[in-house]
Amino acid sequence: MLALLHTSPVHVPVFDALRDEAHPGLELRHVVAEGLLERARADGPAAVADEVRTRVRETADRGARAVLCTCSTIGGVAEATAAGAGVPVLRVDRPMAAAAVAAGPGVVVLAALESTLRPTAALVEEEAARAGRSVEVRTVLVEGAWARFEAADPAGYARRVADAADAVTGADAIVLAQASMAPAERLTTTRVPVLASPRPGLAAAARLLHPAPRRHAGG
Repeated sequence: MLALLHTSPVHVPVFDALRDEAHPGLELRHVVAEGLLERARADGPAAVADEVRTRVRETADRGARAVLCTCSTIGGVAEATAAGAGVPVLRVDRPMAAAAVAAGPGVVVLAALESTLRPTAALVEEEAARAGRSVEVRTVLVEGAWARFEAADPAGYARRVADAADAVTGADAIVLAQASMAPAERLTTTRVPVLASPRPGLAAAARLLHPAPRRHAGG
């Protein structure tokens, strides 16, 4: 069973749909902790480290074999709990960051929340170092987008994000830093690759539960 740690209930149907489409039979357990993001925005991700650690340990104790954190702001904090929890913990945006680095050295990070910009940029830089590649990361706060999200206007939210992506120039890849921004990917017209995190993140987490068998030499 894979546990998903969310900071908004809007992610639950998104990941259920992705599971049904690409990973039928994968058992998901959703853990929604809305207060984590609010406190992380106000006081920094480190302020919620203890609660994140508790949530991850609880899900492991209840049978989760891996945990996927779908919030980019607290993703680094969540991954740091893996050793104490005894199960792998993956932040949803890590596979997306790796794909951005592979696309080229110029990466633009778009976010609707300022608190997400630095953690995502740092993740891209971390993946670049891991791959032995150089990278130049620029960050863009999509003004007014989060207000649309909080007003329960997903169409307006996605449209603002897509417009911001289409305005980007001089990039090899555009990263949509928050999982909630994924619908904007389909609305963009830019020729620059626009990357969202839910699909590759869930795929990577599913592989933690069911790793591909190793090929034996000569077999």
